[in-house]
Amino acid sequence: MSRLRLSSHITNVGNVLQEAAEIRPNQPVYTFTTNYGHNASTIKYAELHEQARAIGYALYRKGYQGQRVLLLYAPGLEYIAAFWGCLYAGVIAVPVYPPAINRPMDRIEAIIEDAQPIAAMTTNAFLGLLSQHFTQNPRFQHIECVSTDTIPLLDPTVAWQTANVCSEDIAFLQYTSGSTAKPKGVIITHHNLLCNEQIIYEAFDHSPNTIAAGWLPFYHDMGLIGNILQPLFLGGHCILTSPFDFLKQPAYWLKMISDYQATSSGGPNFAYELCIRKVRPEQMETLDLSSWRVAFNGAETIRSSTIKRFTEKFAACGFRPEAFYPCYGLAEATLFVTGCHVDQKPKHCLVDKSELQQNRVRIVSEGTEGAQELVGSGRVWGDTQVNIVNPVTTKLCAGNEIGEIWVSGDSITGGYWQQDLLTKQTFQAKIENNEQDTFLRTGDLGFIHDGELFVTGRIKDLIIIDGCNHYPQDIEYTIEKSHPMLKEGGVAAFSVDVADQECVVVIARIRDKSVLASQELTSSIKKVVSDVHQIRLHDVVLLTQGNIAKTSSGKTQRYLCREMYLSGDYSTEN
Repeated sequence: MSRLRLSSHITNVGNVLQEAAEIRPNQPVYTFTTNYGHNASTIKYAELHEQARAIGYALYRKGYQGQRVLLLYAPGLEYIAAFWGCLYAGVIAVPVYPPAINRPMDRIEAIIEDAQPIAAMTTNAFLGLLSQHFTQNPRFQHIECVSTDTIPLLDPTVAWQTANVCSEDIAFLQYTSGSTAKPKGVIITHHNLLCNEQIIYEAFDHSPNTIAAGWLPFYHDMGLIGNILQPLFLGGHCILTSPFDFLKQPAYWLKMISDYQATSSGGPNFAYELCIRKVRPEQMETLDLSSWRVAFNGAETIRSSTIKRFTEKFAACGFRPEAFYPCYGLAEATLFVTGCHVDQKPKHCLVDKSELQQNRVRIVSEGTEGAQELVGSGRVWGDTQVNIVNPVTTKLCAGNEIGEIWVSGDSITGGYWQQDLLTKQTFQAKIENNEQDTFLRTGDLGFIHDGELFVTGRIKDLIIIDGCNHYPQDIEYTIEKSHPMLKEGGVAAFSVDVADQECVVVIARIRDKSVLASQELTSSIKKVVSDVHQIRLHDVVLLTQGNIAKTSSGKTQRYLCREMYLSGDYSTEN
């Protein structure tokens, strides 16, 4: 039975903070920590409301209501107050990767070209850098830079609360990191957010007693919606840190969970892999992970080996196998689509690998030769519907067929900003013999078994050799495990056309430049791929500098890797 979280008068996301500030004014809502927990700043519900109100009023008086405004902040509480200020003012927030001194701003500029913002919000520390960049570029001179951490709280005599915002108004544009070079702005309304937060609340079995913890980037959908909006939606407390601190010291994430006895926290599969590899025994001695009830795992391929090894390593710290929570989602569906049941072990299934290559599913028993283990991403919640559809014929797939994942429900967003044709193609798909309903085409492949969604890969990433389908993540995983000189998460496999034939290229990041002096590693990679996948590699490029192109959530950008390879940006001499 559905558990309603909010009062019936809540019509926009800003109302959620207003109500929470009245009910629990002195309760902490966010704590931001740095320096391995030695520095921490906490903000209470009433304090956040007053800061957001002041920022919102300043934006409202500038006449920004309904306009796009960039959010360019380093991780911290200032970003959170600014985002809620946008919601209060009826401003369309555009979260963006924070600028770095003396680094190119190509992605930021691409988003500006698409969103056409009227202003950019930041802290006083970044104000000079942004102002200088925008002033020097004729295309951006109209953008006003606003420092929000210098805006004073409103005088008590000012009666303004929030702008008139309805549920169908746009809350923000979520620019997808995606696999292509050009960013796309997903239009997310207040209604989308309220519906998806309610679904997450039910699926994760959250309550006002939930303590969340996270390090995910604030400009990314999983970090923004999962770690900032969801804790406030449920009336809880969230402990946050910078993604840079997590990457430098993965044990810091687990220490946060232990110190604050967090119950809900997670990230992509690579985050758990990083903890397996980097957290040292002496760091584990003081960890207590017994409070961790929902360890969500999503945004990229979920590996059964990761779940097993993480559980085994941290069992001594109180981590329970039932805590792992595989899930599936995407920005075009606001965030969450499917997830398993809390306090139940993730579901796995073994399938025949040769059948998988033919887009068919045949479940096999343990010990079967040629079996491949897949992890389920849970079931649908709320009003969400998931169908598996043949992407060419648009017919519903049979139960033993792999097809494209099509989704419908109130969380499905309004499309892409200023891209009507792509919106129609992606968000208004119709299944054959069903002209009434429209669906979101996710571009992901999968199947449903025992009511559970199993995601197998991306259509655009799929490699087809001699009529057989090969998922690049499987090839990459085989290569990563084949040699100690290869970095985990540092391999990309993709196809290129050579003499009208589809051929496979591998880019691999290595640990030691001396390996380049011999052909041993290249030959080893070619052999293991041939033995395991029956594929002859066209080229292997070894890198000692730079990294494999990835999205902000850790997904390998194979499309971008392919473009860089074809343009000569990747070479063994790098």
